Amino acid sequence: MRRERANERKQTDDMRVGFIGYGNMADALACGFVSANMVKFSDLTMCNKSNVERREAFKKRGGVVAEDAVAVTKSSDVVFLAVKPPYIKSVLEEVARGCDYDELRPKVFVSVAAGVTLETMESVWTAKNATPPPMVRVMPNTPCLVGAAASGLCVGSTCSEDDRNKALALMSAVGVCKVIMESQMSALTGVSGSGPAYIFILIEAMADGGVRAGLPRDVALELAAQTFYGASKMVLETKEHPGVLKDRVCSPGGTTIAAVHALEQAGVRQAMMNAVVAAAQRGDELAKSA
Repeated sequence: MRRERANERKQTDDMRVGFIGYGNMADALACGFVSANMVKFSDLTMCNKSNVERREAFKKRGGVVAEDAVAVTKSSDVVFLAVKPPYIKSVLEEVARGCDYDELRPKVFVSVAAGVTLETMESVWTAKNATPPPMVRVMPNTPCLVGAAASGLCVGSTCSEDDRNKALALMSAVGVCKVIMESQMSALTGVSGSGPAYIFILIEAMADGGVRAGLPRDVALELAAQTFYGASKMVLETKEHPGVLKDRVCSPGGTTIAAVHALEQAGVRQAMMNAVVAAAQRGDELAKSA
């Protein structure tokens, strides 16, 4: 693991990273990259025309606030497109007008916008019979802030292996990142992109149950969160199927099997599957409307 991180660090030495748009996800990524020692805050540039507080906070941490998307692009090696999905194409059109191709080719554009396809982004250039710069789609999640993201990425038609590896090194520094096909992006969105929200709801519900059963609120919440952390760590480190691990906790006639029975009666398994499918379907809808 240390050797892998060292190799990733070499790939990003002296790399400048830019953010066009700077909301919660962009901030989580930026802070995650800095915490992982992939970049310094002084290596980061952003533009955000709508939020003065975010701009001021970014400056105080040592980042550079640029005037617009073109300025971010010109000063960065990897450019994260972190605006809302309906604005991705117009932002790229602004960049295409303000930069010639020789300036763009060394850049890698990484979109975190749900539903906006690589074809849609590349069409800014292909519609003019021009070659698009390297494009990458990433679906991260907010645990990148604590180095525990579960992300996926897919690459555009002009991405080289080196281009892909730049984005992969950054995303792998803040958690796990899988290279997938674009057709799988909505499914990944349903599992990991939206997934933290499902887990936060379950942690809150477990803590509420602990309070109902007599535990103090702070104790119940910490125990619930740690239980999710410990169970997840067991799945990742033992590589055993969760069903096998679950069976080992369920003693005949014991408390855990009684609880599992209650969960099955409530349809928790079906509800979780439905949540993933609903998020994936919404991702497909966004892709069609982009």
